[in-house]
Formats: sequence, C-alpha cells, structure tokens
Amino acid sequence: MPQQQKSLAKSMKSMFTTPIAASALVLCLCVQQSLSFTLHPFAAPNTRSVLALSSYESGSADETSSGFESSFSVPPLTESDIIMPEGSANPCVIKVLGVGGGGGNAVNRMVETNIQGVQFWGINTDAQALTKSMAKNTLNIGRKVTRGLGAGGNPAVGKGAAQESRAEIEAVCNGSDLVFVTAGMGGGTGSGAAPIVAEIAKDCGCLTVGVVTKPFGFEGRKRMQQANKAIEELQAAVDTLIVVSNDKLLQIVPENTPVTDAFLVADDILRQGVVGISEIIIKPGLINVDFADVRTIMGNAGTALMGVGTGEGKSRAQDAAVAAISSPLLDFPIKRAKGIVFNVVGGYDLTLAEINAAAEVVYENADPDANIIFGALVDPKMENEVSITVLATGFGDALKAGVDKGSSKGNSVGDALDADFYKTRRQNTQSPLGADASADETLDYVTGKKPKEKESGVSGFFRKLRRRL
Repeated sequence: MPQQQKSLAKSMKSMFTTPIAASALVLCLCVQQSLSFTLHPFAAPNTRSVLALSSYESGSADETSSGFESSFSVPPLTESDIIMPEGSANPCVIKVLGVGGGGGNAVNRMVETNIQGVQFWGINTDAQALTKSMAKNTLNIGRKVTRGLGAGGNPAVGKGAAQESRAEIEAVCNGSDLVFVTAGMGGGTGSGAAPIVAEIAKDCGCLTVGVVTKPFGFEGRKRMQQANKAIEELQAAVDTLIVVSNDKLLQIVPENTPVTDAFLVADDILRQGVVGISEIIIKPGLINVDFADVRTIMGNAGTALMGVGTGEGKSRAQDAAVAAISSPLLDFPIKRAKGIVFNVVGGYDLTLAEINAAAEVVYENADPDANIIFGALVDPKMENEVSITVLATGFGDALKAGVDKGSSKGNSVGDALDADFYKTRRQNTQSPLGADASADETLDYVTGKKPKEKESGVSGFFRKLRRRL
C-alpha cells in the first residue's frame, strides 16, 4: 500500500476511535436518515411521485431482491393543491383518485384543463399505464398479486390488489376533506379496486364521491355485468355516487362518431362531474357555497344525477337552467330529489336578474321540501354565456325501482316544462363533432341561435358538447 494511503487509513482509524468523533458520526447518520423521511409542507410544485407497493405485513429476501420497495411515503400537498376557504383557518383538501384505465384517462383530461386546488392521483395495477399518467402522483397497487402487469379484466384481481395495498391507499386519503373516486366500470382494476379505495377514503373521514361510467353496449355483456356488480359495491362504500351510462352519450353524439371520440366524450363527462362540485367549493363567488354546505347535501346521499347546461343570448340563464335539468344524463326529474346543488357561472356581465331567473327554473321544478344550495361565480373566460351545473341527490329507492324513467324519446323532466321548447331545442341540436357541416357551424346547441364565431379543434368540440348536455 502506498505511504500516502497508509497515512490516510491511520488517520481515519484514529478518528473513529475518538469517542467525540464517533458520536458526531452517529449523530450525522441519524440526521441524514431522519431527513430522508421528512416531508416538507410545501414541496416543489413540479414534483412527481411514483409510489410502488411497499408495506407488507411480512416479507422475504426474495421479494426485496425482486424490486419491491421497503419504504413508503406520500408526497406533501403543494400550495396549488390546497384551497383556504375565506374566513377559515383550515384548508379544504380535495383529491381526485383515478382508479384503473378509465379513471386514469379521466384524470388526464382534468389535468389537461388545468383544474386548480385539486391533487390528482393515478391508481392502477398496470405499472406501464402509470408511466403515461399526467397526474403528479401515481400509485401502483397489488405488486404481489399482479407484478405490475394489470388485472387482466378480472375484478377479483383488482380487488385483491387494492386490499394488498390498503396501507398505501389509506396514506393517500388521510388528511383529505373531499375525495373523488373516478373509474370506468366493467374492467378489472376499476371494477375491483374502486369500491375498496372508496371504502378506505370514507373510513378516513373524507366526504367520498364516486364518479363512474357504465360501459357502452358494444363492449359486451360480460363487461356490463361486471360493471353493474361493481356499481352496487361502490354504492355501499361512498357518500354519493354519480353514474353516467356511456350508452346515453349516443343521444348526444352522432352515429358516425369514431370510437376514440366516443371514449373522449365519456372521459369529459367524468371531468364535468368533478369540476361541477369542486369549483363550487374552490372558486370564490358572488354567492358562496362552502364545503360544509356541500357535505350537507352529499353526505350519505346515495345515488346522484348530474346535468350541465349552457345558454347564450337574451334568455341565456333561463335556457342554461332548462338545459341542465333536462340533460340526457338525468334519468329522473329533479322533483324526485331531496337535495340539489346547482352552480351558476357567467362572465362579468352576469346580472342578479339572470341568477334569479336560473334559480326560479330549478325551484319551480324541484320538490318544495328539497334542500337546495346554489352558488354563483364569475369566470372572466365566459363571454356572453352562462353555464349551470345541477347535482341532484336523495332519490331514495326511486332509482332502483325505475320510477319515472324517461322514455326513449326524451327525458321525463320535459313533462314538467315546455314541451315545444324542448322539441325546438332538440331539432336545432346537431352533431357536436361538426360532421354534419352547416348546422354545427351556424347554430348554438342550446339556444338554436348563431354563435358569434366558429369554434374548432378539441376545445370547440367539448364546448359544443357541454352546450348539448
């Protein structure tokens, strides 16, 4: 050994045999170890965390050598993930958990539209799918069960994966006020894992809202059966469940819609369900609705139905309200609902008279004893139009019994309103994709009037779609 190395080794040996130096070394190691598990209250906004299954009741050397992690941590909330309600000392923490492929796609659409004040999570058994997630945080569940290869369309595998990762899911949900569990029903992970995820979220004390889709008929009978069973299980686990039947979207999009666009529409419906509720809490409004108000309506409310409407022109607020409560997505008239949340959104030109006109439409068609909460806010991006989201809850056994279901010709809510108006509005409503040329380019989907300028591209497509809903 060279003389220089011998001297260095001798110096280090004497250093570690000195009691003070040894103590200092131990202290440094402890500090380093503790820092590695410390969560800063506000991490970097662009931080992305990919969490693999890591906590086991028992483990072996073989599992560790196979790539299984031995530690687990949940990334902290960033400043953009929390909203401090006015006059409140505590932030309102809202999380959206996209479970499975369908839920992940819905989360991606929400991220694309830049929804603020919400923390997004992608939860899946398919590790490869998570690499394509736009959510900052992802959780690969069931690594023992699936080895990151997915559930293979088997809900039992998805359920087992979620049960295996209960500790990790609980860590994700802890500290949240409102948790959305969004998924596409019928597959393996969404159908199997979503009810478990929702159950854990509710056990953590979160207001838990399920927002899911039923598969298209062309996806097959087996997938539909799996979806129906999963929805029953999810219903028992959440406070409120919003179910959107993809087949109902066929009333909205034209027959020549490409299948890829049809699934995009389904994803956007899930997005609207989340946005319609969270924006009421997040955005300060002319008429504020706080989290406690929303919890009053949605806590243990059972199945909920959602409608969205947009109006332009002189009677835009009234038209938007009528469109919202006559949406094809509503299976029942809102007069059956025991609780209603509706939100009016307009530009700087939104007037008190318009808010009153929209409210009158809802009140006139609701149960006199219904608990109704509404908010109104200004969105600078809304020019010369008004958008209204209606969420109706508390239908009791009406949904199961199939009472007052709308006919194939239209929604039964029209019975309580002006049938001629609906007939005119539906006649003026053409393809939101612009496939049928002139009508799409010249008519508004709610008012039947000419828009001020032609809309194009993806944003124009969904803008038109929301008018039709």
